Amino acid sequence: MSELIDFLNSKGVSLSSDQKSVLSRSEKSTLVIPLLHQRVVSIKGVDTEKFLQGQLTCDLKAVFNRGSSLGAHCNIKGHMISLFRLLKISDDEVWMRMNHDICDTSLANLKKYIVFSKAEATEISDQLSGIGISGPGSQTLVERLFEQSPSEDNGVLKLSNGIVVRVPGDRFEIWMQTSDLVELIAKLPDEVALGSTDQWILSEIDAAIPDLREVTQESFIPQMTNLQALEGVSFTKGCYTGQEIVTRLQHRGVLKKPMYLAEVSCDDAPQPGQKIQTQTNSSAGEVVLSAPCDENSGRYRFLAVINKKSADEETLNLADSNSKIEILELPYKLDPELFNRKDRTV
Repeated sequence: MSELIDFLNSKGVSLSSDQKSVLSRSEKSTLVIPLLHQRVVSIKGVDTEKFLQGQLTCDLKAVFNRGSSLGAHCNIKGHMISLFRLLKISDDEVWMRMNHDICDTSLANLKKYIVFSKAEATEISDQLSGIGISGPGSQTLVERLFEQSPSEDNGVLKLSNGIVVRVPGDRFEIWMQTSDLVELIAKLPDEVALGSTDQWILSEIDAAIPDLREVTQESFIPQMTNLQALEGVSFTKGCYTGQEIVTRLQHRGVLKKPMYLAEVSCDDAPQPGQKIQTQTNSSAGEVVLSAPCDENSGRYRFLAVINKKSADEETLNLADSNSKIEILELPYKLDPELFNRKDRTV
């Protein structure tokens, strides 16, 4: 990663003081965005698939067939310790791409369970770097770089030095050895530009893809962040840590707090974990992820887990700012049965 940082500095790209975010924005329609806010863990060994199948919410057989998936690692109460994208590298290695904030605790929790498996969990962020590609020219750019592109969401293109994955929203992530990635960025065509971390996060929010930060670890059951609608949860694969709670909600419970897409105008960006309130409920929900809609408008788009009754019947405000929240339509459908069962609530 340090080689990528040095390259960006040499190009005059503005970075945050901790070098985990690109601050420089571009108004070009097709953007290449260094994913400095992400880290990568490798799970490698003959027991990789078996070990992860018994720990994660997603179906590893599907991951190994298609190449990639969102997924979560839960505690025994079904609350997410980590949320990530899995990338199959080989029959005995999977990469887990996750936010910088949660990587240390996520890796520590995996290591607690992996000790009896013929596999190892190791952070490899010092070797790899990633870019996200978004905008109307994304697929054309990927095909120009690699002569082909994955044709479906969660599909991958294997490289000798990394991997390309298509993600929801007609976007792509590329992860490869840092020196090779720097060389690739240096040769980008003039019609694309480097974008900011906020611009990538906004594209994630537009696709309604959740993420965790340290403050929201162990706050949500997967369905509270709509992970089942993104194929990040399997209800047929068998047991995994927290599976009983997750499956009970899916088949017998009522989901009281799903994740919403929303916008708000306020002075400061909504922060993960920040409360959402109504006149009758001071804890109607909490922010998952936010990004500015543009640089100077004071308008922010965000994802939030909110009590459905409050969202349906009351005016929502962002706590500490009293700013009115506008609910937007999600880019995918949620199963209405999750909100209608009466025999049990979760």
